[in-house]
Amino acid sequence: MKRTMLWGIHLVAGALMIFLSSYKQNKETEVKITGIRSARGQLVLTVFKDQASYDAEKPCKTFLFDKKDLSNGSLTVKCGLEAGVYGITLVDDENGNGKIDKNLIGIPKEGFGFSNFFMEKLKKPTFDDFKVNLKTYPTIDIKVKYM
Repeated sequence: MKRTMLWGIHLVAGALMIFLSSYKQNKETEVKITGIRSARGQLVLTVFKDQASYDAEKPCKTFLFDKKDLSNGSLTVKCGLEAGVYGITLVDDENGNGKIDKNLIGIPKEGFGFSNFFMEKLKKPTFDDFKVNLKTYPTIDIKVKYM
């Protein structure tokens, strides 16, 4: 009797684990990007979880997108991210080298943007400036800025 009950408990626990692991799959987060000036190169989205990872430039995820579906300077892409708070940065990598190119004094030569935040000053934003909760905002807007 005890063995049967113990076996039943293990069976139910295993089924519950399988159900929970399949439930926690990544959702398709839609990112609407506007202000793209050319169809050359690729878009690089980097995802950060907190200020420390942003400062260290250590993203938890990186996504690359080509611009073949670019229409009037706009493009909508989808990223697999589970619910949570993230800060997303974008680089319009026009030469395709995978990083943002800067001039001699450190000003970006390529376009860049931040999740639900448009940089108006020349100061690098903090993580809190562009963090977004995917439970509250399932769609993210990024407007590309060129210097």
